[in-house]
Amino acid sequence: MSVNLSKGQSVNLAKADGGALTRVRMGLGWDVKVVTKKGMFGGTKQVQRDIDLDASALVIGGGQVLDTIYYGNLRSRDGAINHTGDNLTGAGEGDDESIIVDLPVVAPSVEHIVFVVNSYSGDNFSEIENAFVRVVDSANRDQELARFQLTGSGTHTALVMAKVSRSGNGWTFTAIGQPGNGRTAHDLAPLALQAV
Repeated sequence: MSVNLSKGQSVNLAKADGGALTRVRMGLGWDVKVVTKKGMFGGTKQVQRDIDLDASALVIGGGQVLDTIYYGNLRSRDGAINHTGDNLTGAGEGDDESIIVDLPVVAPSVEHIVFVVNSYSGDNFSEIENAFVRVVDSANRDQELARFQLTGSGTHTALVMAKVSRSGNGWTFTAIGQPGNGRTAHDLAPLALQAV
């Protein structure tokens, strides 16, 4: 059963039977806002412009960014985190971009994995609708564990979405929702470090 989270809420990433998760997928989805514009002869038409959002993961340990996984670096150094590729438009249903984390393979030095989204084209979030981040159990037919609606559109061009943190022998997912500005994941490193 999936949990709908609010900003700042956490959920323990464990299977329904209490066992540890082995493989999770962070999915990002969004729609571009459709606006009605007046035509030359008094008519109206629906206009939609593609917006390129990018999901990225910043791997943090010892108070610093150890690795960044994004459309230009699809795999972490330890092989535990994989980005499935860049969606340039947000077209289609469901997750538009995904990052898969093989939790048992994550290097022991990693304390947090912070997931961020940025508008590579520099468009702001007032142009985006129905944005969400969700975490699913990839080893169990993509069963959704938690979802966080990225509400509160504004003039920011980036957002620290959520983090997965080591917690005892397992991992915890926390919804963050911190707006920021930047065109790349590297621009968001200071915000990601503040989030841990």
